[in-house]
Amino acid sequence: MSERSPGQWPVDQLVDLDASEQETADAVDLYVQRASEQALHEMVLDSIRHDLEQQPSPLTVITAARTWCNRITAAAAEIAQAKRRTA
Repeated sequence: MSERSPGQWPVDQLVDLDASEQETADAVDLYVQRASEQALHEMVLDSIRHDLEQQPSPLTVITAARTWCNRITAAAAEIAQAKRRTA
C-alpha cells in the first residue's frame, strides 16, 4: 500500500457532489463508528502490550502472553455460549 499525503492524486474514492444531506450524514456516521471501533481495538492492544512490556524477563513475557490468550479465549467461549442461549 502506498502512502499518500492529503489531497494527493489520484484519489481512491471520488466525492459524490450530488449526494443528499442524509447520505452524507450516514457516511459521516459510519466513518465515526469505524474510527471509534478502531480506537477501542488500539487501546486494548496497547494495554496488553504495556502489560507485556512490564514483565521482567523473556520467559515471563511469554507466560503473560499465554495468560492473556487463555483469558481472551475463555471470554470468547463464555460470550458465544450466552449468544447461543439467546438465539
